[in-house]
Amino acid sequence: MTEPNPPLLQHYGALFRHPVEVPPALEFDERQNAPVMEECQLPLIDLSALIKHHNERERLACSTAICKASSEWGFFQVVNHGISPELLGTMKKEQLKLFQTPFESKASCGLLNNSYRWGTPTATYPKQFSWSEAFHIPLTKISEEACYGEFSSLREVMKEFAAAMSELARLLAGILAENLGHQKGVFEDICDESTCFIRLNRYPACPLSPEMFGLVPHTDSDFLTILYQDQVGGLQLMKDSKWVAVKPNQDALIVNIGDLFQAWSNDVYKSVEHKVMANRTTERYSIAYFLCPSYDSLIGSCREPSIYRKFTFGEYRSQVQEDVKKNGYKVGLPRFLV
Repeated sequence: MTEPNPPLLQHYGALFRHPVEVPPALEFDERQNAPVMEECQLPLIDLSALIKHHNERERLACSTAICKASSEWGFFQVVNHGISPELLGTMKKEQLKLFQTPFESKASCGLLNNSYRWGTPTATYPKQFSWSEAFHIPLTKISEEACYGEFSSLREVMKEFAAAMSELARLLAGILAENLGHQKGVFEDICDESTCFIRLNRYPACPLSPEMFGLVPHTDSDFLTILYQDQVGGLQLMKDSKWVAVKPNQDALIVNIGDLFQAWSNDVYKSVEHKVMANRTTERYSIAYFLCPSYDSLIGSCREPSIYRKFTFGEYRSQVQEDVKKNGYKVGLPRFLV
């Protein structure tokens, strides 16, 4: 079997009491009448003042823009971020090669620390199902040759990519910490390779309804996430109590605030719900870097009175997993309100 796609349709169909029928392709007039999702342009921030050590006034303006976007949107995009287009392009080529491997091989050969996942095993009804596949790789495993099998060329690229994303994530986290009156190196001690990870995502074309999730609505359980995506689109976020589509920008990386930063900042920064919608005709690729602390790191609000009780990252992660297993969805920070 050489088919690269996992059996998503069969598993999605198993969530119904009757077989799922693939609808016919929409005619042109039907597409014209389909509801149009409002498209937004995320705040665009040029990081050259930080990367190239410009004067203090320019650095302050850049830092202010980062903090403002983190408070008002929870999302922003960055250009002149210091990660070369050549590295990003090479990483994408290696990712394409990896995902075009036959499904049976991806599922059984233990690639990338045996981290291959697809669909949503915990789903009990259709709206909990994600039409996607992914490799979820801890940074500690990226340099291990045994993880790559026949994909030896991926190893060096992954190492370089992970190091570059890690450096950028710490730079941005430092800026956000400084804004709250802390030393910018505050995350150096608590965020290490043992819990940070990279997720390689592929969203196969989906023959079903345009309402199919590529990734179900969620917030990220980390400090911050950096996303490198292609031009297909599909990422949506909650803004002013409604879903808006994010317009892809081939020159930018997307950054979003995670739950831990919202708790640590006492709600100054916002961890915003987001999702990916599947595309009927075109597959989508993305790569996400997640900045996480060690499991025993204590997350406490940096300002008083605190909105949330103190908790460790390990405790938070366990609670999220328990909620997903029990309820089919993540509850997140509301579990930890004072």
